[in-house]
Amino acid sequence: MISENSKNLEFHLSTRNTSYIIKVINSKHLINLYYGKKIRHREDFSSLYQNFGVALGSSTSYSKETGNFSLDTTRLEVATNGKGDYREPSLHIIFDDQSRVSDFKYMSHQIIDEKVRLKSHPHTFSNDNTCKTLEIKLFDEVKDVYLLLYYSVFYECDVITRSMKIVNGNKGTILLEKVMSLNLDFSNSDFELLTLEGKWIRERHMNKRKLNKGVYYIDSKKGVSSANHNPFMGLMRSNTDENIGECYGFGLIYSGNHQGLIEVNPHNLTRIQMGINPFDFNWTLEVNAEFETPEVIMTYSDAGLNRMSQNFHELINTHLISPYWQKKPRPVLINNWEATYFDFNEAKLLKLAKSAKNLGIELFVLDDGWFGKRDNDTTSLGDFFEDTKKLPNGLDGISRKINELGLDFGLWVEPESISIESELYKKHPEWAIQLPDREPSLGRFQLQLDLANPEVIDYLFNSLRNVFKKANVKYVKWDMNRNISDVYSNYLPKEKQMEYHHRYVLGLYELLTRLTNEFEEVLFESCSSGGNRFDLGMLYYMPQTWTSDNTDAVERLDIQYGTSIVFPLSTMAAHVSGKPSHQVLRHTPIETRFNVAAFGILGIELDLTKLSTFEKKALTEQIAFYKEHRGLLQFGKFYRIESPFESNNTIWMVVNDDSSEALIGYYQKLQESNPGFECFKLKGLDESMYYSLNTRKQYLNVQHFGPLINDELPVNITEGGIIHNIICKNYMYEMDQEARNAYGDELMHAGFLPIPQFGGTEFSDKVRYIGDFGSRIYHVKRT
Repeated sequence: MISENSKNLEFHLSTRNTSYIIKVINSKHLINLYYGKKIRHREDFSSLYQNFGVALGSSTSYSKETGNFSLDTTRLEVATNGKGDYREPSLHIIFDDQSRVSDFKYMSHQIIDEKVRLKSHPHTFSNDNTCKTLEIKLFDEVKDVYLLLYYSVFYECDVITRSMKIVNGNKGTILLEKVMSLNLDFSNSDFELLTLEGKWIRERHMNKRKLNKGVYYIDSKKGVSSANHNPFMGLMRSNTDENIGECYGFGLIYSGNHQGLIEVNPHNLTRIQMGINPFDFNWTLEVNAEFETPEVIMTYSDAGLNRMSQNFHELINTHLISPYWQKKPRPVLINNWEATYFDFNEAKLLKLAKSAKNLGIELFVLDDGWFGKRDNDTTSLGDFFEDTKKLPNGLDGISRKINELGLDFGLWVEPESISIESELYKKHPEWAIQLPDREPSLGRFQLQLDLANPEVIDYLFNSLRNVFKKANVKYVKWDMNRNISDVYSNYLPKEKQMEYHHRYVLGLYELLTRLTNEFEEVLFESCSSGGNRFDLGMLYYMPQTWTSDNTDAVERLDIQYGTSIVFPLSTMAAHVSGKPSHQVLRHTPIETRFNVAAFGILGIELDLTKLSTFEKKALTEQIAFYKEHRGLLQFGKFYRIESPFESNNTIWMVVNDDSSEALIGYYQKLQESNPGFECFKLKGLDESMYYSLNTRKQYLNVQHFGPLINDELPVNITEGGIIHNIICKNYMYEMDQEARNAYGDELMHAGFLPIPQFGGTEFSDKVRYIGDFGSRIYHVKRT
């Protein structure tokens, strides 16, 4: 809902639980009065306006007409430098005469009865026209430049989005040096900053820090949004946790170099900005030309981080992901990568596919190595013809045989990259990103293609279209294993070279738009060395992302927990991999590997042809369980109950729309000796409903007991001997089962009290053994 007080030029943007109030003040600048818990609308909000009425030492007054008024202590919606605001500007322009002062004042506004869509960027949308947009036009009358600010209100999601368009007038070319999508000022600094930090195979770990005076920023200079700093920032009051307290979340819908900035000035005003990274960026705007900024998602919660995350999740699932894939079940897949790496042939793939079909898997994905002379990662990127030594019948032949087995066929591609050892590079070395007078630095033995060049876009579109059609592809894993270096485009003129990073992203978006429009029914999964480009921009085109190259279940607890701060389960691809983990060499029970991967888009990534009877039966039951509860696990409302960053345990939970069914994931890092009682309070249930709670049937490999197995057998066997190995590979030792019945209010307020853990003495039906890296899934259902 958007309400306006036309006399006072005040605008009240309200969602179900929040209010965002902005105002045009006497100087005609647009300011923020309030953002937070919803307040009732009234005809005059001027009492919320704060500024100093006297001149402050060392301050600069805006003008003679406004007296002692200074922009430096004003909560601006757009901040520029040169008229008395000495904080970080959100917009910085160099004009034809080399002056750098701009001053944007209110000109007009309109309320639009729909969500305004961006022309060049991925963006949120509303198919039912329930979203309204406030457009405010600002004008620099001296330089004839216009700003169009767009605020769109998603009422039910408690989300407001904003973006900006800069339109040049007729007075000459201008140069944009900094164009942030968001500038928001708060009147105090009583916040902690929450960010999602990481690196390869350790992405999106939660990081909290108290705000202090000065400037702090997160960013990417890698050409992608990066695993180092996700384009998200959260502000939390000091008492905020998952379930109580005030917090704000800001997410940028962009996939390239970004910056998020926090500044606390000497008067304890807090400024937050998000947008395209101003480092190594400028953009020439000719007469009458325009420039769009990426969109920012803003949300507020007074019920802790869980509610903030759920606001993001609801918006992403219903207003960002392609309508075709919204609420559409995602298939269980097998990916051959960790099973074969580059060493495969058609026979080996078909053997793996037959095993997958027998386990209940639905989609077979052929990963890297199918094209050119790709026996390792040094060659052939850019060449889209099959390796006929590995695939004598080509992609058409292998995909047809996979389909005949009853499986859909998926394919790995890395379209944005080029190998120096490739047919494409021989023909078009100028298509690679590299400087003409320097030897390029390589990443994974490869360079990137110049996506600012329309010829490259056309080549990739036509090549990929032919491959996808020929192989009857139903799923594409789109990888990008290279950060951009040696930034230079042989296509762009020298005066536009600093536009390159942004033009690369726009080229990528154009390519993805063309492909996803033609292949709407193909499920695209984004990947960039795992989670190096897990961002809101890519989700607009690809409804799920490979969460991390790290498939170790224990490491994935931190990664998936942190990822859920912004991203819903429907976007997180998670696989059951082999033992030991290929990333940390950890031996984790297969039940835990599944129990972690189940809270996401389930895949299998191990050599199914080498499984023991125990592993085959366990996987078969796991996959059947996942398929039975797929809708809940992929699209239910997610709750975080206990954090791996703060505890030996991780507990999370997913609940369906009417609170009639839920699944709880319980995970333990290390077994404690003689542990105490446990109690955890469930979330999202209906207080008046009566529920049954049962453990998912799980099995323990008796190899875990070592020689203690003899305590349960009538004869002694030798640990590690032939008989012992046969028993371990075949015997399904059923783990403890718990069954409870209780009302929702009891489970949420008094809590679920599980059977005490093993205390070092005996096993019985009064003890549950979790162990190192152990886990459980509990099923809760209305009776």
